[in-house]
Amino acid sequence: MKKAQKGDTVKVHYTGKFNDGTVFDSSKGREPLQFTLGRGSLIAGFEEAVSGMASGEAKTVSIQPGNGYGLRREELVFRVKKENFPPAIDPEPGAMLQMRQPDGGLMEVRISQVAEDFIVLDANHPLAGKELVFEIEVVEVS
Repeated sequence: MKKAQKGDTVKVHYTGKFNDGTVFDSSKGREPLQFTLGRGSLIAGFEEAVSGMASGEAKTVSIQPGNGYGLRREELVFRVKKENFPPAIDPEPGAMLQMRQPDGGLMEVRISQVAEDFIVLDANHPLAGKELVFEIEVVEVS
């Protein structure tokens, strides 16, 4: 049976959990996730876990932040005075926004706090700094 290697198209079902068992994402009830192994379209730890697996194989892996979404970086958390916030946006904690960077690029940020005079924005990935546990089942390798 063919084992997944760099360049192969792989289909997997997965369930992503935190250490406490809380599920943050799953492909159950949907089409399997399809990707090309080694292209870097998924976090490194997930691709490493799938590498060498064959169709029908399943395993559970723990992925540290360095092989996941990275460590949380406090320099990506910043305050914006409410008066400088676009008036058309009603800021709600948890809302995702796009913000233009000085170089013209766009950056996704999450509103993490709304205070009387300021709003706290967080540009870290929501899963940054977290150990992730994935149950992975390979459906197909081609």
